[in-house]
Amino acid sequence: MSTPVRVLVCDDHAVVRAGLLALLGSAPDIEVTGEAGSGEEAIALARKLRPDVVLMDLQLGEGLDGVETTRRLTAQQPAPYVLVLTTYDTDADITRAIEAGATGYLLKAERPDELFAAIHSAAQGRTTLSAPVAGRVMAHLRNPAPTITPRERDILTHLSRGLGNRDIARALHISEATVKTHLRRIYDKLGVDTRAGAVSIAKERRLLP
Repeated sequence: MSTPVRVLVCDDHAVVRAGLLALLGSAPDIEVTGEAGSGEEAIALARKLRPDVVLMDLQLGEGLDGVETTRRLTAQQPAPYVLVLTTYDTDADITRAIEAGATGYLLKAERPDELFAAIHSAAQGRTTLSAPVAGRVMAHLRNPAPTITPRERDILTHLSRGLGNRDIARALHISEATVKTHLRRIYDKLGVDTRAGAVSIAKERRLLP
């Protein structure tokens, strides 16, 4: 009999963690070594328990989010493989998670057998993506979205909330002139010339967090 894959579950919702622990406990070749309700707790437990795979949600409430937690986990020595398990499938979320070092990206709507298979693939360093996520990745490769910087994404987010230049400048602690400079670059990258157009294209291409 093969050695079970050791898994650490990280999700800020206790009910979700309980469900995952019960589900994974039904798989004879998977061993849950621990559970974490925050990114900080996951990092500490991973260093102590040395799991093969960390199941990682992206939204973790206050503190570190799933992306930053993934980045820090994959920097550990030895580093566990991180398998994202989330409800979020925007291009921005997928890109950030993969860039942070995630081995796979699954949606919580997956069937249990697909989750089990993904965990085993992750433990061997193989990439697994949910079908919708794989489709987005392929579409992105065929038609790359413009590269939006973190600051430009911040401004787009505030634009989508209806804030004017002065309010955006105040929220981001920058000058109105700087906001206008960023807006010109955003318009050029998205091929638009209005605030509404920028927000529309950003939503269409899932550039907003």
